[in-house]
Amino acid sequence: MTTAEVSPSLLLLSQARQRFLTGRPLPDDVPDETVAAWRRARFLGVRHDVRQADSVDGPALGSALLAAARPVLERLAPALGGRSALLLTDERLRVLWTAGDAPGGELLGDLAEREVGHNSAALALRIRRRAEVHGPEHFLDVWQDVSAVSVPVFAPESGRPLGTITVASGLCADAGPHPDAALAEAAAAAVEAELLTRSRAAERALLDAYARAARVPGGGQSGGQERAVVALDGRNRLVSEAAVRLVSPQVLETLERGARALLHSSAPVESYDIALPEGAGCTAEFRPVRERGDGRVLGIVALLEPVVEGAAVRAVPRPVAGRLAGSSVPWLYAVGRAGELAHGSEPLLLTGERGSGKTALARELLGGAEPLVLDAAEAPELGLGEVELPRSRPLLLRHAERLAQSDVAALNGLLDERPDVHLLTTYTPGAPPGPCLQRLLDTLAARSVTVPALRERPEDIRELLPALAPKPAAGTPPLTWTLDALRALERYPWPGNLTELAHLVRTLAENRRVSGPVGRAELPDPVREGPAARPLNPMEQAERTAILEALRRNGGNKARTATALGIARATLYRKLREYRA
Repeated sequence: MTTAEVSPSLLLLSQARQRFLTGRPLPDDVPDETVAAWRRARFLGVRHDVRQADSVDGPALGSALLAAARPVLERLAPALGGRSALLLTDERLRVLWTAGDAPGGELLGDLAEREVGHNSAALALRIRRRAEVHGPEHFLDVWQDVSAVSVPVFAPESGRPLGTITVASGLCADAGPHPDAALAEAAAAAVEAELLTRSRAAERALLDAYARAARVPGGGQSGGQERAVVALDGRNRLVSEAAVRLVSPQVLETLERGARALLHSSAPVESYDIALPEGAGCTAEFRPVRERGDGRVLGIVALLEPVVEGAAVRAVPRPVAGRLAGSSVPWLYAVGRAGELAHGSEPLLLTGERGSGKTALARELLGGAEPLVLDAAEAPELGLGEVELPRSRPLLLRHAERLAQSDVAALNGLLDERPDVHLLTTYTPGAPPGPCLQRLLDTLAARSVTVPALRERPEDIRELLPALAPKPAAGTPPLTWTLDALRALERYPWPGNLTELAHLVRTLAENRRVSGPVGRAELPDPVREGPAARPLNPMEQAERTAILEALRRNGGNKARTATALGIARATLYRKLREYRA
């Protein structure tokens, strides 16, 4: 580096670096972030004279990022004219691909700060946007005459950082902007577009393999036959109705974990196998889903068969379908307890939050009997004192908390005269009940069951989703979900319980204009972003919504978000901790 080629500021920074390496005091005008980067490198034990890091291992070289990026980068590399190097790293900053001449000698194989100290790729991943590092800002001797610009590459659907694209050149005369910054940005955008195209193609391949495996040979188009099949690719999970009836959520989770491990291993495809938990009630045959072009394995299809012992088929007992789907402990206990109490013709009280499934459970408990349904939410007064209740027909009374005083008195009188009346009552706790209603609740308390809220049984959501989805039109695939979307659904507290979940599923099924699994980005704001750290008042909720929307518009960049909102960054960080931590 010569004085004619570089700015005075870089020369002064180079001198400051030499003082830092020799333990001498630093000038006051050295940027704090640069000094912090040098100190991090020293703390991590990085040697400033490092010239080569470990090579990249096999699994990284077979990554989906490399497969998508290679054709893009090979087209762009000639634009550098051999004067710079073009690099691709993964999310661990391992170098997956390089082209061109690297200034400063041989390229390193690992750009993690713990290996090579401060560099543009590590900085870009940390701040999640384009980053540049010039000459003496680096810690390594070999990079003192290098300027580099890096741009992170994000997964198109989840927004998860997958790696970086870097252009490294000779030292720029000034500390930025790098002359190849636009090329690096264009390369990252093109790779993300290719990833999106390949992701959709992979999802279609998985869906096609699932449909072929689920179809029973010779079953015809209208025979209603379907095999028990689960298809997985590490992000999506497709489960046939026959598989839902056959296996438990624990078995599905085992298949999901096993598929992720196998797809990221270097084992030959023929050896793919996942050990099912003891008592799974089924066996599984695994088939790889391959990409048509290069034969790369995209996913796994598991064909499940029930285990037959003598004449009996071992299958996991499950509650009925629809809104009663679920196998969590709170839900199974409530359903089992309600079933025990409903054997006779005595009254039964089902309590729980609005939308938790009380009426659906009551109807299921009645079996095929058609009840007389009275709903206190539909009329101010039901006139129970004047209604002739049939003795041979059960009575389903909804929303007991809204009963008029006269109706509560009439119902208390009915229970005094006919304590064995076949009555099923639903009650949603809220305001403290009056004396008359409290007497009714006390009378029914010995035969009451509390239906758990949906937030108390999030593990049931994956079973509820297919049960709540409307039947797809002929030739249309069923509604499926990415794992990222499923986890967001499971974290959301669902104040409207099953009613809210059913509305979300129905809206997506009817209004979607894209194919493939539902991604997290398609979920409503409150579900996608998750719950606040504490209950918020309306003003706080509105402020939280505005902040999250501004973050989305600015690509997650907090500095730009704070500017757009007209608040200081410290204020933004405080509010994010308060509303989201």
